[in-house]
Amino acid sequence: MKKLLILMLLPFVLAGCKISLNGASIPAEMKTVNVLVFENNAPLVVPYLSSQFTEELKTRIRNQTSLSITQNDAHAVFSGNISGYSISPVAIQDNNAPTAGANRLSIRVNVKYTNNQNPKLSFEESFERFKDFKLQGQSLQSIEQGLIKDVTAQLTEDIFNRAFANWN
Repeated sequence: MKKLLILMLLPFVLAGCKISLNGASIPAEMKTVNVLVFENNAPLVVPYLSSQFTEELKTRIRNQTSLSITQNDAHAVFSGNISGYSISPVAIQDNNAPTAGANRLSIRVNVKYTNNQNPKLSFEESFERFKDFKLQGQSLQSIEQGLIKDVTAQLTEDIFNRAFANWN
């Protein structure tokens, strides 16, 4: 009898939230989001990074939620800037002349998420991710775009989870 009662009440309990398979829990009344352009304010500027990061965040939201992205008043707003971009050695090899055995590409993004429906869920924080790589006879220019794509994917996942799965 208890199992039957639980099964009958379950649809009513779940009706108040949209739950997706990716762990996101978005209130049913949230329908729209605005993603403003993340300006690149890093000391080392990659010309396409701003637009690539902004579009990657929009794509993640489109692919993992039923939210509509709008330029108008929205139920939630993402804004911020890219505050850090660096490439640095992480492992030194000494074959008579010290050289980098591995390098690290790091990107830091400052994010302001404003939840206009529930301001308690709003946040403002920095996210940073990196990817280590070896050049192995390649030029940095030949692999940089792929590295940026990988790091951007990690960052947008972290931001998405913080906003919609309340993962701190």
